[in-house]
Amino acid sequence: MNILSTGYNSIYDSNYTFRHKPEKNSFLLILTKSNAVFHMNSINYRTPPFTFVLYNDSVIWEYSADNDFLICDWLCFEKKGDTEFFESIELPFNKPVQFADVDFISNMMRNIACEYYSIASRRLKMTDTLMKTLLFKISDSAGFHEESQQTVDPHYSALIDLREKVYRNPQMRWNVDSMANYVNMSRSYFQHIYKEMFGVSCISDVISGKIEKAKEILSETSCTVSQVATMCGYDNEEHFMRQFKKIVGVTPTKYRHKI
Repeated sequence: MNILSTGYNSIYDSNYTFRHKPEKNSFLLILTKSNAVFHMNSINYRTPPFTFVLYNDSVIWEYSADNDFLICDWLCFEKKGDTEFFESIELPFNKPVQFADVDFISNMMRNIACEYYSIASRRLKMTDTLMKTLLFKISDSAGFHEESQQTVDPHYSALIDLREKVYRNPQMRWNVDSMANYVNMSRSYFQHIYKEMFGVSCISDVISGKIEKAKEILSETSCTVSQVATMCGYDNEEHFMRQFKKIVGVTPTKYRHKI
């Protein structure tokens, strides 16, 4: 595979719109980390954070920020001599998909970007191997997602709406009861169906939303750690710092210095 260009944690302002007519046999991978709008086949898809789209060359590549700025990982590539590999896996082209293991996919895209911009002698071989691993993961995750969506189809829209609200409003005191009430389900059934659909527990998702928002604020503002904690719904700064380090691997201060 031949990578044409790539970016990790790219940030675009609120009026940003990308529109491109692709070359034959070229592809674009987009992993959003904020709300976005994808335009495909005359339909606008408004998507929450951690949505993945794999464009092929059959449609215009078009997406934009949704009211706020857009944060995303992206990768443009050609399949070149890997036609047999592409035909051996099923990939979800030209439709928004939400994955449970989004951290794995984001880390893979970061590693690909690092290798792509390096000067290592085996750079091309490394990026090719990483690309195939990433596409295998996307294929597996997409299959899981489609099975889950069919299982919970009567509640699909309500759960997507809830998840989007959770990620948009990390400052709110979300808990199992309030989330179950929002979608009009019993507590036990809601926990079961949420995990089945998204691959994570509802509380783990709430925490992920808070931490992603914290990373965004740390990257884009000069707010103190205490202010960030409050903005993300934490009453206790120390609890926020412990949870941030457990998930991200470094303290909020060290994370800001690494950006």
